[in-house]
Amino acid sequence: MATRQPLSARQALGRQPSLKAPRILGDWLLWLEQRPQEKGRTTALLRRWGQPDQPPLELTPAPCNLRCRIHEYGGGASAAALLNHGLLFTWVDGSDGCLWARSWSGLSGADPRSVVAEGPARRLTAPGDGLLGGGVIDPKRHRWIGVMERGGRDDLVHVALDGLDQTPVILHPAADFAGYPAISPDGDQLAWVEWEQPAMPWDAAALRWASIDANGDLGTVDMLAGSTPGAARPTSVFQPLWLPDGQLVVAEDGSGWWNLMRHQNPCDPSQSWDRRWPMQAETAMPQWVFGMSTTAWDGEQLLAAVCADGRWQLKRLSADGSVSVVDQPFDDLAELDADAGRAVAIASNSATGQGLLELHMASGRWSHTPASDAVLEPEHVSIAEPLWFEGAAGRRTHAWYYPPSGGISPNTPLLVKSHSGPTAMARRGLSLGIQFWTTRGWGVVDVNYGGSTGFGRDYRERLNGEWGVVDVQDCAAAAQAVIASGRAHPQRVAIEGGSAGGFTTLACLCFTDVFQVGACRYAVSDLMALASETHRFEARYLDGLVGAWPQERARYQERSPLHHADRIRCPVIFFQGLQDKVVVPEQTERMAAALRSNGVPVEVRTYAEEGHGFRDSAVQVDVLEATEAFFRHHLRLDQPEGMT
Repeated sequence: MATRQPLSARQALGRQPSLKAPRILGDWLLWLEQRPQEKGRTTALLRRWGQPDQPPLELTPAPCNLRCRIHEYGGGASAAALLNHGLLFTWVDGSDGCLWARSWSGLSGADPRSVVAEGPARRLTAPGDGLLGGGVIDPKRHRWIGVMERGGRDDLVHVALDGLDQTPVILHPAADFAGYPAISPDGDQLAWVEWEQPAMPWDAAALRWASIDANGDLGTVDMLAGSTPGAARPTSVFQPLWLPDGQLVVAEDGSGWWNLMRHQNPCDPSQSWDRRWPMQAETAMPQWVFGMSTTAWDGEQLLAAVCADGRWQLKRLSADGSVSVVDQPFDDLAELDADAGRAVAIASNSATGQGLLELHMASGRWSHTPASDAVLEPEHVSIAEPLWFEGAAGRRTHAWYYPPSGGISPNTPLLVKSHSGPTAMARRGLSLGIQFWTTRGWGVVDVNYGGSTGFGRDYRERLNGEWGVVDVQDCAAAAQAVIASGRAHPQRVAIEGGSAGGFTTLACLCFTDVFQVGACRYAVSDLMALASETHRFEARYLDGLVGAWPQERARYQERSPLHHADRIRCPVIFFQGLQDKVVVPEQTERMAAALRSNGVPVEVRTYAEEGHGFRDSAVQVDVLEATEAFFRHHLRLDQPEGMT
């Protein structure tokens, strides 16, 4: 048996790539890999399906960086299609924001080394045209269809793939925001999602549809499902998906859960939606970024990644309404794609890190290729345990608890994690960032506070008008539940979070007495400043989370940690990217200054090249090491047990 050693920050975060957007293209598998050791550069890789030991071909070597900045958070930076037995790949490059394309031949062979680029990459748009992303390839007309954000609005646009005309042509001007365009198999219909402020897309969104005429223009645009702001019963939609026979599938939460429904023929207004797979589980995620996928068609059946009680499963949804579970060992799934009886997803569980899960649906065979080699022996991995506790207003609330790998004692320190979003969720997949703490004798509780995704719309709407209250009470209650069970010392409790989770962290330090130290990454501290300074995508987000701005100014001030800094008496460490446009650096500077003026120990670390979310492994390692040292010092963990 291997000796138990604490996991270093470099082992935890230094070279752990993040996998994204896997696609099955004939006999090939294409995916994106974000590499923290290359300052977060994202590249595209290609290998044969079902051959995980085969070295992949890198399609977009440095300096290419697949990254779009549409709506600030981006996503959907690439698109791919097999055309004339070759591969056409498009991407938005982070260096110039332009759309690029390149083609490869030689895909009939079995070795990626036989795949040859057909000429250099071609820049399809000019710098400054607008922010592009979330696109798909229209093979019938040899063009890219996607979203362009420019001048405070979104447009659906198309770009010719021959590169002769570098001007995006508007197909449809959205009323406000648009995303997730999907072209029907015959190439003659287009479906997409639109939403308008003050709603976020997971609050109220509309499924739009139009036919495509012989000239490639859109016909009359109809609304097929969902809702617009102000509806008596708002609903949202997620990821329109066309089936080969022209049926349209989409996730919709009119039942209180994001469930799939099917439309036989969008061209026929007399047809209605068929909701034949009702379940108290989610088949969608909040649309913070483009490119997310939880539903796919494998050529014969509909597949869906389904979340219940914080765990994901892969399920078959049959035409007769029956639902069955696909047997495989992973309960954290994302980015589902399928074709020709095969499926792929990004998958992990509490013992296995993120990797490519490849499934042969008929035989049930599967393989899993981790993104990186394991750095912990299985017996040293702390496995997530479900923790249900009484949260705000006495409601049943969920968290994942990770016991210290060396065992629990009365002096065990506890780290509470408040996730971002705040609509994100604490997932169960192996997190080496969490294992960093558990291998050092810490217990960790990752809280799915009210407002989190994966537990239905009612759970998500607990935070409506209550941000800074419900999330704070839930995080404090989770810590108290662990303490009451004898698994943590009540004077050795820390809390950390980033972005919205950083706000919750500061509010917990401000309005509860449970925590003794905190760490904040690019944290919201002043709700009034956020409401007036942040970027377009979130410009009206706080209307739902806090109240109408500026009419409810008093509530904004009441909830803002900056305006109650005198109530924080414990040490805080801050981390801030100087390129952040979501939470501008001045917020962190003002909060740190207010605490210092009150005599509170404060440390601030800034990173010149980082924005909202740290991508460089050197920065990620520095943040983790500095947080641990700060907590250890201020909780006096270097002293003998029993001394507090």
